[in-house]
Amino acid sequence: MDLIELKGITKKYSDGDGPERLVLKDLDLRVAQGEFLAVTGPSGSGKTTLLGIIGSLVPPDAGTCRREGKAGFLFQEPRLLPQLTVLQNILVPALADRETAPPETVEYALELLEFTGIRALADRYPERISGGEASRAALCRALVMRPAVLLADEPTGQLDRENALKIAALLKRVSAGYGTTVVMVTHDPAVAAAADRTFALDSIDG
Repeated sequence: MDLIELKGITKKYSDGDGPERLVLKDLDLRVAQGEFLAVTGPSGSGKTTLLGIIGSLVPPDAGTCRREGKAGFLFQEPRLLPQLTVLQNILVPALADRETAPPETVEYALELLEFTGIRALADRYPERISGGEASRAALCRALVMRPAVLLADEPTGQLDRENALKIAALLKRVSAGYGTTVVMVTHDPAVAAAADRTFALDSIDG
């Protein structure tokens, strides 16, 4: 079953007084449940815009986007709150939206910490963990509300090669183990190779 279906998506941006810039043109895309898709392409080709459209953050100028279920977001920077422990950071989405938080959220957060190999860091503060560990904590936070779709925008962009490949492998395990549909933007061919499929975007001239 396809959890994401885009038909004829077109998106333009205006730089103010200058002419409109066409970023996406008549784009079609389907992503199945549990699939891990890597979106690649040069800067300015619309990769982040595509994620925004899938995540209902950016409206298309033309075309339709259908997404089944909630979306979780994973960004390049972990953006952990320094005054909270790792576990508390992971629970922030649930605390902010108590009405829709799944039952046993704390237990699930601990399960995610175990899944990502950082269970021992639950009570540490962000200043006492590494960049790779912070990225794993951010992944747990993105998953704690049990989204059907995980949208990852350059999640390995600030990591060294070893940690980048570890995060890519974890995303693969997320799609296979939890049935989560993962759409990841990346410039790194080695990271993209972890995905089930690659969707390449090209820059559009005018």
